[in-house]
Amino acid sequence: MSASLSSAAVPRASERLGSYQLHGPATAAYWLSPMERSQRVKQGVPAREVVTLADAMGLPRDQFMRVLGLARSTVERKITQRGPLSQSESEKLVGIERLIGQVDAMVREAGEAPDDFDAARWFARWMAEPVPALGGVAPQELLDTADGREAVSTLLYQMKSGVYA
Repeated sequence: MSASLSSAAVPRASERLGSYQLHGPATAAYWLSPMERSQRVKQGVPAREVVTLADAMGLPRDQFMRVLGLARSTVERKITQRGPLSQSESEKLVGIERLIGQVDAMVREAGEAPDDFDAARWFARWMAEPVPALGGVAPQELLDTADGREAVSTLLYQMKSGVYA
């Protein structure tokens, strides 16, 4: 048995989604398998996606890069050169996309979202406010590390289930 998996062995996100419609580019990473996300991170996300995601969230690019702990000059250079982000930078960006997708899925699964619900903008507003369940820390202060993003994801799941109100 081969230690490597062929891409045919892993169903693509579009195959798993069926009729579910993605609501904006910022939500796509949520629907990828861990292997697909890992591959995307290792390949390097195009630096231009920093601009795309900051715009989707309605945040100034500088503020967005600060929240993620990205070096502005490095990212700007990569954008100009049309290059990819490093693995570390890509992981942060994909992590934020995954959280936004999580919010979008939760709200839509609850059946309470208007058709024009914008998960990216909701997340941008929510992440800026201190949250008692995080010890009074604003979620944006945790988004620059994998463990911090995991803590935010866990909190979102708790909010969905009513464990935290």
